Amino acid sequence: MAITATVSGVRIDIRVAPRSSRDAVLGEHAGALKIALTAPPVDGEANAALLTFIAKKLGVSGKQVRIVHGERGKTKLIEVEGIDEATAKSRLV
Repeated sequence: MAITATVSGVRIDIRVAPRSSRDAVLGEHAGALKIALTAPPVDGEANAALLTFIAKKLGVSGKQVRIVHGERGKTKLIEVEGIDEATAKSRLV
């Protein structure tokens, strides 16, 4: 599964589809959670949009969400503090 528990929260494997018609969770794809974003992959816009989208979907503040790996690619590893695995799965999947 794309969501795994950590000591302080969860880690989420994400595959981003930038320049989509809407922001949405598209489900699991090749072991990662596929997320469509309207933002273009230019000057960090898609990364900022992704962090905001994840924070909103999980009901946490933006400061609790960060990119651990993959800032320049479509495949990213996100870490979210202050939420458990079951809650994250129920809100994203």
